[in-house]
Amino acid sequence: MGLGTNGRLTRANNIADMRRLAQRALPRPIFDYIDGGADDEVSLARNSAAFGGYEIVPDVLTDVSRIETATTLFGQAVAAPLMLAPTGLTRMFHDQAELPVARAAARHGLLYSLSTLGTTRLEALAEAFGGPKVFQIYIFKDRGLTAEFVARCKAAGFHGLALTVDTPVAGNRERDRFNGLSLPPRLTFKSFLSFAAHPGWSLPALRGSKFDFANVSHKVDVLAGGPMSLFDYIGGQFDRSLTWKDVEWLADQWGGPLAIKGLMTPEDARRAIASGASGVMVSNHGGRQLDGAPAPIDQIAAVRDALGDGPEVICDGGIRRGSDVVKALALGATGCSIGRPYLYGLAAGGEAGVDRALTLLREEFERTLALAGVNDIGRLARRHVRPLLSRPAPWA
Repeated sequence: MGLGTNGRLTRANNIADMRRLAQRALPRPIFDYIDGGADDEVSLARNSAAFGGYEIVPDVLTDVSRIETATTLFGQAVAAPLMLAPTGLTRMFHDQAELPVARAAARHGLLYSLSTLGTTRLEALAEAFGGPKVFQIYIFKDRGLTAEFVARCKAAGFHGLALTVDTPVAGNRERDRFNGLSLPPRLTFKSFLSFAAHPGWSLPALRGSKFDFANVSHKVDVLAGGPMSLFDYIGGQFDRSLTWKDVEWLADQWGGPLAIKGLMTPEDARRAIASGASGVMVSNHGGRQLDGAPAPIDQIAAVRDALGDGPEVICDGGIRRGSDVVKALALGATGCSIGRPYLYGLAAGGEAGVDRALTLLREEFERTLALAGVNDIGRLARRHVRPLLSRPAPWA
């Protein structure tokens, strides 16, 4: 990585700056895959904007010379209540795929989550990353494939599973349809100029690791016939018949920490725990599935009230500032999950870019705690945050 890239990363002051760097670095079809959402992208925009609807109510004259941020997620000690969300197709954003992200997570003492649709084998990730790790899993039509994933995760030393339940069908991601996005990315008349104008991405893409659904290609080599539509692949694998009985089956198969990712309501949160899960990830899939779904932050308080103090509640979606993490924790979240912020960093500068994104969020998080007069995240409470006066409380 050249001095120019280092300088640009250093001058990035927030995640919005990292996003702009990623946009410059990537061909448009690839950037749109990171950045886009479903339909009119209403939920995508709301996920982040909703944090602005809450005020932080500070304490004063508290000793904040030391800020304690350590906690546990999925039963593992972490340096801060932040986890790196599972994101598919990471190889499209950097020629070393998920490994630079995992290395950055390890340096920051954070939990990393690998996607079923990732582009690094889970065994290779476990060998390279000794920190706390979770595997994001689907219950496929082929239950044998799901059971195989469970066995492989046990053997590789993964600490938890996150079952995604909001994808009975693929969301209508119109940017990807317009761009004709496929895996591996292929040239079309519409995309040729964009790929040619970004040699910093295109040339490493030709030399790097294979574009592959690395954890499923041994079972069915879905890419053997050449580039295929992401929509065709996803539509062919997901099972619309899933019920809570399948969650019970998976919990029994796994026998360890299990979070249900993609639920939004207190009722479903209670069903998740009753079905054997140890926690929930309140999420609308980054606004990429059901457009018009609530912002996760607006559901945290109600979900926490429904579950009580025991189960983990993770706010997944919309985090762009360290202050967002403070708000989510005050409303009742155990931790927060980020996807786009670290992908922007990866696209902008590889491992150093991910490191910069995580550093920015950590600095903002600790600064906000100090300014709020909170020296230990365990002391954050509902009284430290309130909806703007012009906006009714979503849990009222």
